[in-house]
Amino acid sequence: MYLRILAAALVALAPLPGAAQLTPRQPETTQLSAEDPVTVATAHPRLLLNAARLRLLTRERQRKSPRWQQLETLVTGDADLPEPAFAKALYFRIAGDRAVGKQAIQWALGAGSDRDLRQLALVFDWCQDLLTESQSRDLATRIEKRMAATAADESVDATRSRVFAAIALFDHVPAAPQRELERVVRQWWLGRIVPALKQGHAVIARDDAYPLFELLHALRDSTMLDLREPMVEFFKDFPIQHIISYYPATYQGPDADYYIGAEAHMGEPDLRVAALSRAAELAMVAYDPNSSEAQVLQGFLMHDHYMLRGPFGAPYEFLWANPYQPGLSYYLVPLVYHNPVFGILFVRSTWEDAATWFGRFDGAMQLFQDGSLAPVNLAHTPVAISLKEAIVWFAPAGDRIGVKLDEEQAVFIVGLEPHHTYLVEVDDEEMEEAEADSGGIVELDDVPRGHDLGIRFREEK
Repeated sequence: MYLRILAAALVALAPLPGAAQLTPRQPETTQLSAEDPVTVATAHPRLLLNAARLRLLTRERQRKSPRWQQLETLVTGDADLPEPAFAKALYFRIAGDRAVGKQAIQWALGAGSDRDLRQLALVFDWCQDLLTESQSRDLATRIEKRMAATAADESVDATRSRVFAAIALFDHVPAAPQRELERVVRQWWLGRIVPALKQGHAVIARDDAYPLFELLHALRDSTMLDLREPMVEFFKDFPIQHIISYYPATYQGPDADYYIGAEAHMGEPDLRVAALSRAAELAMVAYDPNSSEAQVLQGFLMHDHYMLRGPFGAPYEFLWANPYQPGLSYYLVPLVYHNPVFGILFVRSTWEDAATWFGRFDGAMQLFQDGSLAPVNLAHTPVAISLKEAIVWFAPAGDRIGVKLDEEQAVFIVGLEPHHTYLVEVDDEEMEEAEADSGGIVELDDVPRGHDLGIRFREEK
């Protein structure tokens, strides 16, 4: 139901002919065969700063855009930067300020920096023409040791960092970088992650989105491989799922307002996680700028009120944001997202910050209403809630619910046993079987509209 409505909405929102010409051309990709080695043939910089992105960022510096001015103020003003090598190496690459670039190198060769493999790789790649021969050798050794030390960590974050390291070192260190790239592509991605995703296992968490898209960008830019190809539908859904899984109300931080992504374990928001959630969306748009989903996401992102301005977020904002990218209004995107493969359901009443929101995800059920978030307790929750485009029913099996559906309203029964079969009876209709998905959700299709009716269901014995 969601995909049908979304497709219709995106057709209606399609940009005018020629609008896509304002966006950078996507790099060409190649299919990976079992025989072809995973190789890097590009010159430095190889990580995230392809030719099109370098042109865009140079243009932003020349026109003194707000995002460039924010980064420049933080770097040249000696702000306390949480990721100093990342910020300063990026600044050097765009401004050509050798003194700042040498500060990034100094950090990378300093005590304790070897714990942050991602930043080490970025310095090695982005500051390559500043490194002396001995500095290059010492930094390469440090990176190679860290790669080996984290080899057993198969999280998305750690894998991304090893991919960065392997790409940065590819023609500087024999054998190890190519072995790591082969292992990540063939064993980790194609051998473990893709099969797990196809079976409905949520091995990519919401907070993995940013390192995942850094990994995708780095591999496509340097090896021409697009890892999305075996999981086209998963990645097609990804941008819309990301924005509808935000709680409606914004959170006021010290430097900006943030949308907070849904978390199964509720608590005080982590603003670094919130910043990386926005950065992930900017990186999604950059990866596939001409897709309708990316253009909807761009419409969501291009409000300066939410621009990352703080010492942590500003480098990400400058790196990924493209103010020239056309966007589409997300207000016409469906307010219902149901993914039966992963047992996920998100429903909003509107796209306004004061909306009511329901989420069933990662084993949790939550309701955001009247500015407050609470877990759903089935023993104390109303039988059903109606949220404009959907009715969510919490009634236990055997109960009867009376509803009157609008033409476009969907009906979801939640809180059921995953993968159990239920018998559903609608007034004056034949009884039908329905299987709950992996999240214990049943979506009722073909329910009569426009008049009062009753629905009963019970578990099949």
